[in-house]
Amino acid sequence: MKQLSLEQELKGNSYPGRGIVIGKSPNGKYAVAAYFIMGRSENSRNRIFVEDGAGIRTQAFDPSKLSDPSLIIYAPVRVLGNKTIVTNGDQTDTIYELMDKQQTFEQALRTREFEPDAPNYTPRISGIMHVENGSYNYAMSILKSNNGNPDSCHRYTFAYENPKAGEGHFIHTYQGDGNPLPSFEGEPKLVEVGDDIDEFAKMVWESLNEENKVSLFVRYINIATGAYESRIVNKNQ
Repeated sequence: MKQLSLEQELKGNSYPGRGIVIGKSPNGKYAVAAYFIMGRSENSRNRIFVEDGAGIRTQAFDPSKLSDPSLIIYAPVRVLGNKTIVTNGDQTDTIYELMDKQQTFEQALRTREFEPDAPNYTPRISGIMHVENGSYNYAMSILKSNNGNPDSCHRYTFAYENPKAGEGHFIHTYQGDGNPLPSFEGEPKLVEVGDDIDEFAKMVWESLNEENKVSLFVRYINIATGAYESRIVNKNQ
């Protein structure tokens, strides 16, 4: 698979929706994760990321303008021991709770499907990072309708063992803007990640469509120690 420029992938798509990037820094030191959200409606754009323990959650920027919290208020990132879970919905909690009961990432997601937001049937995208004793691997998942038919759910899981330094994978909800919104197709895109958390966060944020971007979260986990740094960027300040 040809490695793509994450910057160009983002700049070339006005509405990728929500997106997850997971990979390993070029110097091999860090497990890297990024999660961003975008919005077209006032309800979707009225959000910020806030820290919540070792993870984050979405919150209404202006509570008086929150019309429907069901699919926009959730915890995108939670940490379970040496595992970091990143998703675009409340399946974060499903993965956390069922993996805590010794089920696998894939087993947990078999209890869920795409979002019930007809006619888009937005895919649920999820990632999990496992950092332990100097080793690192990750997996990504997408649950999507059968080309817009909600009677069938297609489930895909992609696992990356001992990822190569400098490589990451990018999965997002929509191929681009449209009505209904076309779901992401194919396997996660091979993209580059950087060594510096601030430079990487700046590149991702500045590459997202100015009108539609809402919030960005980036985390770098030291593979040797498990210590991490995070950055949050919110359009609403």
